Amino acid sequence: MWKDFFYFSKSERRAILFLLTLLFIFMCIWVLFPVKEESLEQDQEGIEEIKNFLAGVHEMEEKESLQYSYDKPKRIEVVLAAFDPNSADSIEFLQCGLPPFIAHTILQYRRAGGKFRTADDFSRVYGLSSEKFNILKPYIQISEAFRRKQDTLHFIKKVEKDTLAAYKYPEGTLVDLSEADTTELKKIPGIGSGIARMIVAYRKRLGGFYDTVQLKEVNYVDEDMLKWFKLGNTPIHRINANKAGLDKLRSHPYMNFYQAKVIIEYRRKKGKLKSLSQLSLYEEFTEKDLERLSHYLAFD
Repeated sequence: MWKDFFYFSKSERRAILFLLTLLFIFMCIWVLFPVKEESLEQDQEGIEEIKNFLAGVHEMEEKESLQYSYDKPKRIEVVLAAFDPNSADSIEFLQCGLPPFIAHTILQYRRAGGKFRTADDFSRVYGLSSEKFNILKPYIQISEAFRRKQDTLHFIKKVEKDTLAAYKYPEGTLVDLSEADTTELKKIPGIGSGIARMIVAYRKRLGGFYDTVQLKEVNYVDEDMLKWFKLGNTPIHRINANKAGLDKLRSHPYMNFYQAKVIIEYRRKKGKLKSLSQLSLYEEFTEKDLERLSHYLAFD
């Protein structure tokens, strides 16, 4: 009867045989390739080295933090006393209660050649509040070497300048419009520095005036001013219509972009221009345009 307990079917015997085979293979592997204690020891040593390295890095970081740490600067006691902003050093400015950045600004201003001529000049220091300036103002003392001096030479130059500015030509004086510079133009009643510069600049853009009436094309010049001018024999500077480029042509006050473009296209398609009459058929040019441009264009 006990034999019945050890009876296995064919499939069961195969399964048992397969399991025994696997067990045999694992035992062979264990015998042939045992786990070496040395590798475990090496792994343990590697872990210890990593721990030591990390500990060393942490220690170095602590040393560097101690090396570069510094004590907070001691607060300088504020003591209000007389000072010259042209010669005081940074310590004196700090003792007056000024923050370091304002003291630095003042020193930079002095190194650049700046000077404080009066106590009020100190109020223009960047960052200095009006309240702080009012507190320090009674203590500001500008030395004699830095104070403004109204010497005799300066006074004479100022008087000469004012006299020249006030001088105007008497009625009936005629000024050559083609040659007058800004200094001479300012001697005409009603013309100041601004109008004089505009007249000279417009004359340069035109190439010269051919009629005093052209002055009315300048801003702020009215009919009454024309009686002060005459035209000399200075020749007008002309633009060569057959050689000038588009930018040169359009830069003239009497010619716009489209008119300059017509001239460029005419030269490209038909050749050189011989006279302005060849442009009269184009709608871009009016009779007035052609008449004005006749004084400023050449056809060489």
